[in-house]
Amino acid sequence: MGRSQDLSEFKRGTVIGCHLCNKSIREISLLLNIPRSTVNGIITKWKQLGTTATPP
Repeated sequence: MGRSQDLSEFKRGTVIGCHLCNKSIREISLLLNIPRSTVNGIITKWKQLGTTATPP
């Protein structure tokens, strides 16, 4: 089974925006129709690195 496509930069930014508006991971997941683990990974990466961009 292959890896699915990465989320767009806009969608990742939307996840961070929702997080900054105090939405829970579950709420963000349901709102954007993204798996909870993906939402958690985006938020964790943003907290650690300060960016959501994928490395080249």
